[in-house]
Amino acid sequence: GEKKSTPNRSYRCQSILSRETKPTMSGKGKGGRGEKKSTSSSAKAGLQFPVGRIGRYLRQGKYATRMGAGAPVYLAAVLEYLCAEILELAGNAARDNKKSRIIPRHITLAVKNDEELNKLLGNVTIAAGGVLPNIHAVLLPKRSSGGSKKASLSASQDY
Repeated sequence: GEKKSTPNRSYRCQSILSRETKPTMSGKGKGGRGEKKSTSSSAKAGLQFPVGRIGRYLRQGKYATRMGAGAPVYLAAVLEYLCAEILELAGNAARDNKKSRIIPRHITLAVKNDEELNKLLGNVTIAAGGVLPNIHAVLLPKRSSGGSKKASLSASQDY
């Protein structure tokens, strides 16, 4: 009697396990797919910047009475692009200075050396950024053998 009950019990367990894994149409209407992990709007758009948070800021800022679904996605994409561009150039500036970390000085050098970013961030002061190294030609010591260079300088200064 004991040998028969043991196989029955294992058969019963197998049927219960197989029933759990089979998709059933009853329940919350998921079609038996189980709990699906929610996908963020940033992941749907393929962005790193938070689309939901930017959308919340746009709504709470009362910039408009209504807001389209694509507005925070577009704004997040633009901000991500600008950030990536600045980080790319600042990383190059850090590598030029033989540093592995980006400091505010590298960001300043990156922005000031790029024409479009300099125009965009023209009125922005970066803390501890410094200025571009620049010495006016008049302040440099005069060379004795630079006759042709001196003539070109004086020609540009004639008013």
